[in-house]
Amino acid sequence: MQPNRTTRKKLIEVTLHLEAINAASAHEKYPGIGAHPRSIHHWWARRPLAACRAVLFAQMVDDPSEHPELWPTEELQQAERKRLFGLIEELVKWENVNNTELLTKANVEMRRWVMEERLPAVLDPFAGGGAIPLAAQQLGLEAHASDLNPVAVLINKAMIEIPPKWAGQPPVSEQQTLTTDHWPGATGLAADVRHYGKWMRAEAYKRIGHLYPKAKLSDGSEVAVMAWWWARTVTCPNPACRAAMPLVSSFWLSKKKGRRAWIEPEVDRGLDPPQIRFTIGGDTEGRKHPGTAPDPPKVGRGAKFLCVACGNVAPDAHIRGESMAGRMGAQLLAIVAEGDRKRIYLPPTEEHETISRQAKPSWKPEQAMNRDTSNLVSGRGYGFFTWSDLFTSRQLVALTTFSDLIGEARQRVIADAQAAGFDAARSEEYADAVATYLAFVLDRVADFNNATCRWGPSIEKVMNLFARQAIPMVWDYVEANILHATVGGWETCLDYQMQCLEKLNPSDHDKGKAVQSDATRLMQERPVVVSTDPPYYDNIGYADLSDFFYVWLRRSLGHIYPDLFSTLLVPKSEELVATPYRFDGDKEKARVFFEDGLFRAFARMREIAHPAYPLTIYYAYKQTESVKDGATSTGWETLLEGLVRMGFQITGTWPMRTESSIRSVSLGTNALASSIVLVCRPRPADARRTGRRRFLRALRTELPAALHLMQQGHIAPVDMNQA
Repeated sequence: MQPNRTTRKKLIEVTLHLEAINAASAHEKYPGIGAHPRSIHHWWARRPLAACRAVLFAQMVDDPSEHPELWPTEELQQAERKRLFGLIEELVKWENVNNTELLTKANVEMRRWVMEERLPAVLDPFAGGGAIPLAAQQLGLEAHASDLNPVAVLINKAMIEIPPKWAGQPPVSEQQTLTTDHWPGATGLAADVRHYGKWMRAEAYKRIGHLYPKAKLSDGSEVAVMAWWWARTVTCPNPACRAAMPLVSSFWLSKKKGRRAWIEPEVDRGLDPPQIRFTIGGDTEGRKHPGTAPDPPKVGRGAKFLCVACGNVAPDAHIRGESMAGRMGAQLLAIVAEGDRKRIYLPPTEEHETISRQAKPSWKPEQAMNRDTSNLVSGRGYGFFTWSDLFTSRQLVALTTFSDLIGEARQRVIADAQAAGFDAARSEEYADAVATYLAFVLDRVADFNNATCRWGPSIEKVMNLFARQAIPMVWDYVEANILHATVGGWETCLDYQMQCLEKLNPSDHDKGKAVQSDATRLMQERPVVVSTDPPYYDNIGYADLSDFFYVWLRRSLGHIYPDLFSTLLVPKSEELVATPYRFDGDKEKARVFFEDGLFRAFARMREIAHPAYPLTIYYAYKQTESVKDGATSTGWETLLEGLVRMGFQITGTWPMRTESSIRSVSLGTNALASSIVLVCRPRPADARRTGRRRFLRALRTELPAALHLMQQGHIAPVDMNQA
């Protein structure tokens, strides 16, 4: 007789192939692996797709011990687990992300033990960047995503909801010149986004090309500019000087061997006040003792700088005061031009400075930045009050131009789709899809085109803003040429993101649904398998950070998604995060708000969870601690308490090392796993209670066998206690 289907243990409740999952998850975060579906749009702290696929698969398949009629001995059961481990090992490999044959094989395996007509849908009620719903869809499962944040909802729509609607659809922009009738997955949709995106770039050049001049070389020839490097300036507090101090944290342009280059400041003391100019220094051929970049004027931590003209140190208070008063200026340090397979570094010119200052934006995102959180540069005491303050005037003109062109491109899509035989409603729906991805390209461009982008001297490229979950203060910044095919340029971002769209590889039966909803009030017509990565106490303020993208998405797509973009900024009052500033600085009220919301979300998950499958919950290790009743309580304890209080029993904990091993903080360390996956089931109403003595006796009896099974997953010794 087979075990009751609602009590059959799944593979993840017994063992898990952690060795393969950890290796694949770390590899997935390596730079240089190519286009990744997550890069359709930036989001913070995403789980690796490899881990999500493996967890979902192990969450859906039965453990062999539940079928003694098939595997009557421990040896046969271990052999079957080894077979399933082999399938997981293939599933998590990056090169198999679109291996249709393998994914179908995994789907068949999951269907093997289904007692119903179809596999249940998978729901992530805190979907965020969409890794879990996308992994579910890759496995052929119906994927549901829910989140309060409208940016997160739109990302999930673009990953799991829109592509299947147009799977296999030929591009409407190329009906007269088609060379193939085979457009698998989202390749036809991506081809259209590329086509209209290139048209937008050509139109933008006609309108704002004069703001992006070429650079002249000493021989009179002209070269395309890749970027302009600027420094913020304040007036020196020394009354005898009063020079415009450049606030520079590094003078290095290139640290590549044989091509080292830097900026050298020169002071003209014949003027009153003294004027600081800049030239380019660097290695020359045959030089025996290469030079090096001058020491930057940045002094220690915080906002403290040395005046290059007089040597006086301007304290933090002076620089912050000038910034808050709106008296912070900017001075061009260098021009980065495109050479023959190398960068050309040129000194600043008055012409280039003048042209940049001619830009007059007709619109700007004047919504207020949150000055109460340290996650944003405004909350660090500097003069950033609105989101427009993060951009130069030229960047604002360029971004608004491309935003306007999205609407114009949408009209062209409608006309071309109708010419291709679409009816009016389908033409508009397809145009909305194309416009959505074009708006995502604009968001990626904005990430590389704002006044907090740095220059990477080791790689000689513009670095995007969101290297981490914050908007930090940047003193010297780089302005990319948005019209040039370079890092941060429109065409470069367009091409990369379309490669990411093609990686999704949906079929027309891969149903997906993304909705804006509170996790405590989820609406589900039928039971679902729940897998989620819940909020991290006060670790990341997603709503505050995503305002950066929201202001541009709202301008470009507000008429297409009026419900998502009905507010001026991302709604914040219901966001499940323990931020004291939302409660007048009261940490206790913030804690109660977070815990109450999390517990109610767990209660709702229990109500909608499919009885035959466990829930899986990801926890990012080393979350913020809080104080409760005089004792320290970690986010980990809060999570466990909430699950137990809301009627769950924990049937497994799996430590995962999902970070890349090349991270400097992890090199040479015996660090704990970076995240934990908890496996839970609703606790039966008739579950027995026990005393400490009986519990310890049962533990001594059952623990050795459980550890033996767990060790098949090759858990690192340092993680064994947690597991």
